[in-house]
Amino acid sequence: MDDPVLTARELVRDRFPAARAAFLAGSVLTDRRTATSDLDIVVLLDGTPCRENLVYRGWPVELFVQTEATWHGFADEETAKRSSPLLAMCADGMLLVDADGLGAALQDEARERLAAGPPPLSDRERDYERFILTDLLDDLRGCADPAERVYLVAHMLQRASELVLLVGGHWLGKGKWLSRRLAAADPGMQRALSEAAVQAIDGDTKGFAAVVAEVLDLAGGPLWDGYAVR
Repeated sequence: MDDPVLTARELVRDRFPAARAAFLAGSVLTDRRTATSDLDIVVLLDGTPCRENLVYRGWPVELFVQTEATWHGFADEETAKRSSPLLAMCADGMLLVDADGLGAALQDEARERLAAGPPPLSDRERDYERFILTDLLDDLRGCADPAERVYLVAHMLQRASELVLLVGGHWLGKGKWLSRRLAAADPGMQRALSEAAVQAIDGDTKGFAAVVAEVLDLAGGPLWDGYAVR
């Protein structure tokens, strides 16, 4: 396939000739690029926002088409959820088009907002996360069904990874990005959780349970008896 940067520039020029700004982002720009990596392209224009997937010159492409107003709306919405792919794409991506300075301004804003971190975890949210993970840990300790154990471990791996990030004031991520966010924030914990999870799926749950207990301790300890929502 053609060079990803040249291909992305050509796509934007062909599909969005009036674009005010455009960014190319994702693994395709890094040494994590694989045979299935796609082109993540954010486009800023004055037209109708949309999200579209397509194949262009052999490349799978994800288009995130925004106006300046919807860009800020999405960024605010994602920030409230403590996970903002849009900010990350614009902060870390390559600025392909900047017709009027909007691209550089949004890239600066995205970098500032990412560096500031997500909203802090409230006591209520922390207690809820502790309760959920404690309950899952009890389920795992009593689980005798191999199929149920797979689902439990997968869910616990996600919740425990998120709790480490939340307690530390770090941004969340989904799928592979959850692993990458945790590896950047706490590589030892990311390695311990992922390695123990593999063993737990195979039937040896003691190590995974111990690491999850460590995560709970980071958040204030297990919480079940006496937990109430009022």
